[in-house]
Amino acid sequence: MKKSLYAAAGKIFLMSAMITMMSSCSIYRKYHRPEDLPTDSLYRADLVDTTGFSTAEEDTTSLGYLPWEEVFTDPDLQVLIRQGLEHNTDLQAAILSVEQARAQLMASRWAYVPSINLAPQGGLSSIDGGKATWTYNVNGSVSWDVDLFGSLLNSKRGAQATLLQQEAYRQAVRSQIIGTIATSYYALMMYDEQVAISEENIDIYTEQVRTMEAQLKTGRITENAVTQARANLYGLEASYADLKRQRQETENSLCSLLGQPSGTITRGELAKQTVPDNLTVGVPLQLLSNRPDVYQAEMALASAYYTTNQARSAFYPKITLSGSAGWTNSLGQAIVNPGGWLLSALGQLTQPILNNGQLRANLRVSKAAEEIARLNYRQALLDAGEEVNNAIYAIEIYDTMLAKHNSQVTDLERTVETADLLYRKSASGSYLELLTARQSLLSARLNMVSDQYMKLQAVVSLYRALGGGKE
Repeated sequence: MKKSLYAAAGKIFLMSAMITMMSSCSIYRKYHRPEDLPTDSLYRADLVDTTGFSTAEEDTTSLGYLPWEEVFTDPDLQVLIRQGLEHNTDLQAAILSVEQARAQLMASRWAYVPSINLAPQGGLSSIDGGKATWTYNVNGSVSWDVDLFGSLLNSKRGAQATLLQQEAYRQAVRSQIIGTIATSYYALMMYDEQVAISEENIDIYTEQVRTMEAQLKTGRITENAVTQARANLYGLEASYADLKRQRQETENSLCSLLGQPSGTITRGELAKQTVPDNLTVGVPLQLLSNRPDVYQAEMALASAYYTTNQARSAFYPKITLSGSAGWTNSLGQAIVNPGGWLLSALGQLTQPILNNGQLRANLRVSKAAEEIARLNYRQALLDAGEEVNNAIYAIEIYDTMLAKHNSQVTDLERTVETADLLYRKSASGSYLELLTARQSLLSARLNMVSDQYMKLQAVVSLYRALGGGKE
């Protein structure tokens, strides 16, 4: 009779467990990427089709898949990038964050293993002043959570997503460091060119002021012309000093990025810098896997998804199997003092009943956090598309501006030569015309140097926007 009752109770329990598991099958599902991502429209077709950029389907043709050594070929720049990747403190901290996440994943895997504890005890006891008796108890216990409803499973999957998220963050920091070092390096060379142009013009203006001061004594020009020339020289010297300040600060900033004290940075010339001939952007879908910050946002969504599953699994029973075994010498009081084994086993099922309000609140919090992560992931993808589009357009525009400023410099050089000749040899020439021509030439030459730098910076931005710099 008892056996039949136990059998019936076992069947009822088994059927209840099966029904519960069937109703909770969603907590075992793995994360899947959302299907409503705007990947087909991330790149503006008018930009890609009209600027000579390719959107080839092959992954390996995208600029973002090129090793950084093939994008930045300047030997001095390559030395700086390697130094930055080795010594930058932000990257070192990101690497340690990956190690933390890996340790947390290992801890979540060990949660599947039974917990084993050993607790030996010993002591002396005496009855009515009699002979003291040594007693001891060597006890061991085992406890195992049976993960029928996915709590430990989702915890492990969430830890895996967190690890991938931290690895993506490390890659993002690496890409950021490479891009920032390259941009700062190009900026230093731009300042070198602009300082050299300013120095050249200061020498010309200084000589011109001396000539005009001599001409003032002979009455060929007015004092107003001399003071105007001297004022322009002062303005140029002030701009020259500010350029040197900006160059010094950029050099100091780059040294800090490299993890070294401020000092001189060895560098080449701006005009000798090259960029890859074929700037292929690939297809928008590649940003999902190749761009670190987008992948990081996706792994944050996956982690939130598994946290929600954990909140769901909290509604279902928790089954714990435990047991203990030990040897003692005090089973029969101190007089007899026999030894023997102590064995016990226990199965425990805990079903939440009165705390459902708290569990439901936790579930709502998890669902909201998951939705926030989904929105952040979508926005990260949109931002990535925006950066690619901006970089593509910037490269095209700075190419055009560089060509126009180059033509402008050519014409202004001829204008300065003519104005200087008229001023020196003819009464029809005026210093104001010469001054205006030289100021325009100086501005155009500085603009041309700036265009060269901005184009290089746009290439760096495109490389980063496509996920370049990964290991």
